[in-house]
Amino acid sequence: MIDILIVEDDKELSGLLCDFLRAENYTVSVADSGEKALLLYERYSARLVILDLMLPGMDGFAVCARIREQSNTPVLIVSAKTEKNDKLNGLLLGADDYIEKPYDIDIMLAKIGGIFKRRYALDEITDGDIRLDKRNKIAYKNNIRCNMTAKEFELLLLLMENKGKALQKEYLFNQIWGSDSFSEMQTLTVHIKWLRQKIENDPKNPEKILTVWGVGYRFA
Repeated sequence: MIDILIVEDDKELSGLLCDFLRAENYTVSVADSGEKALLLYERYSARLVILDLMLPGMDGFAVCARIREQSNTPVLIVSAKTEKNDKLNGLLLGADDYIEKPYDIDIMLAKIGGIFKRRYALDEITDGDIRLDKRNKIAYKNNIRCNMTAKEFELLLLLMENKGKALQKEYLFNQIWGSDSFSEMQTLTVHIKWLRQKIENDPKNPEKILTVWGVGYRFA
């Protein structure tokens, strides 16, 4: 899944917005027509659609209606159409907000950040280049999916939710495997090693999952 799908036929405008969004660490795809937008959306999905109304072929109203038929993905309409009826039509079709062109890029970024915070804050946790999708139990590094077992994901989530705290090995083991588990404490050490291989730039010199000697581990 991509973070943001921009549907805009003005290539200069879409390219500029794309650059700003990628600088904020969003994954972005661009479509210059309604038909291409729906193909991209059906293939990859998106967490937010930024939608122009005046498009070649299928217009933005039709795109918004089609998206709403299959999902509740946030849709942010961005258009030079400033008539009240256009705004009402977009909102009645299910758009989450309507921004007039030309827009201030800082206001646009703030609105996008607000949508992500309201919609996804409870479903994910992010730290630097690491993002955990708690609902689907998927971990990403630099927006690329990491292949993790369920236990690896649970362990990383527990560490990240307690960022900065030194967690005892016994606590980590009991939380993830259970105090009545037949596994041994060495299982925790092995899982920490595997996690470092997947999320650290240099697993032998970890900067995220740190060992606290005599205690356990800490997510820096």
